[in-house]
Amino acid sequence: MPRKILGVIPARYDSTRFPGKVLVSIFGKSMLQHVYERASQARYLTSTIVATDDARVYEAARAFGARVRMTRADHPSGTDRAAEVASAENADLVVNIQGDEPLIDPAAIDAAILPLAHDAEIPMGTLKKRIEDPREVSDPNVVKVVTDHAGNAIYFSRCPIPYVRGQAAPPPVHYKHIGLYVYRRDFLLGYPSLRAGPLEQAERLEQLRALENGFPIRVVETEYESLGVDTPEDLERVSQLFEASAIQGVRADG
Repeated sequence: MPRKILGVIPARYDSTRFPGKVLVSIFGKSMLQHVYERASQARYLTSTIVATDDARVYEAARAFGARVRMTRADHPSGTDRAAEVASAENADLVVNIQGDEPLIDPAAIDAAILPLAHDAEIPMGTLKKRIEDPREVSDPNVVKVVTDHAGNAIYFSRCPIPYVRGQAAPPPVHYKHIGLYVYRRDFLLGYPSLRAGPLEQAERLEQLRALENGFPIRVVETEYESLGVDTPEDLERVSQLFEASAIQGVRADG
């Protein structure tokens, strides 16, 4: 196991669709605090840090005891923000954890880490989950992924992949991509300078940059169902899940 594995939670305040969402309250804690506390439960992370460019987020993170670092405001993505933090840390692996998934499963983080921990030739890893709802296969907001026999990504797309022509027997399984990434530190530091190719530009999927430049991405299957908060409607749904979980916990204790 690598000596140091760093979890980085990029946390912008100025979200386009839901400004300030990382600081909204869910069951008495900010969404960011839920993410930080759950990520900190991952077995293989040796440290977790919040990366932000906003003083409000910085102060809120400090208030609940998180490690936090101010970063440049001109980063085009969370990957670039994570790379800036990684440049000042001596971690062997860096895990980019979405700041808008308050129900992130610590076990899913560990599952994504393991392949890179055991194989120094893998530069980058991520997660996939089997699609249960057929409507998600054609939903462009649900990113699909296909992999080879070794578990490396062949392609990511907003379109249905594989495309089923005629009657397939047995019918293929479709997988959604779960946007949690593990990077070898040196690879992450060089990632922003990789050339963005036509596939990334067409799909608007940053992970295609690695594939277009010839770098493999190991994809681990998980049962974790990603529930990101992009809109106030998403927040309401996640809040209801927290409330239902709390009620079940009370019943179990009783």
